Amino acid sequence: MAIFNQGILGGFSGKVGSVVGCVWRGKNVMRAMPTPKKSYTPSEGQQVQRDKFAMVTQFLYPLKSILSLYFGSPQGDKSRYNMATSYHLKNAVVWENNMAEIIYDKVLISRGDIPGLEGADMQNPGNLQIAVSWMDNSDQPTASDTDELYMVIFSPALENYLFYTPASVIRKDVGITVTLPNIFLSTEIMAWATFVNATKKVAATSVYLGHIVVS
Repeated sequence: MAIFNQGILGGFSGKVGSVVGCVWRGKNVMRAMPTPKKSYTPSEGQQVQRDKFAMVTQFLYPLKSILSLYFGSPQGDKSRYNMATSYHLKNAVVWENNMAEIIYDKVLISRGDIPGLEGADMQNPGNLQIAVSWMDNSDQPTASDTDELYMVIFSPALENYLFYTPASVIRKDVGITVTLPNIFLSTEIMAWATFVNATKKVAATSVYLGHIVVS
């Protein structure tokens, strides 16, 4: 119930229609009633899209540093990272068994115009080592024998990423062997690799090297 202190033109307290009167800092004030919030339950399709988006952003965030530099070129107000997120939502995540899952062979860590790895292969010779090889295609247009190798290794079980950006490993070397930390023993890993030119401004479109169990 509203209380009128000085008639219809005076201050009041309480609710009148869609407004509330009160005294604030010694002054009579009138406020609109807040709009009640309606509960909202997303549809099944909306929830699927939310879960897929959450999975993609969780997977990509640790890769943000490389995606922000080498995933294509910014378009308008869309950053490289925005474009990477859009690409992976469209191409690299599926809904299976009531959950969102990443399609690892569709993942890209870079997108660019110089030639990428050809004939790429990944092996595990033991002793926590990963051996990656490729063909020397430095004779192709826009390629250079000094293009540098960038590689990302990921363990789903450990939710751990390893980044290899060794400036000493270049296209003409046609191979690299890396030793993984002990925690990777007996776990499955996935890996991707790309080349970045000497100016650090242009990359190739990355390739998926496959998955293996580390021994």
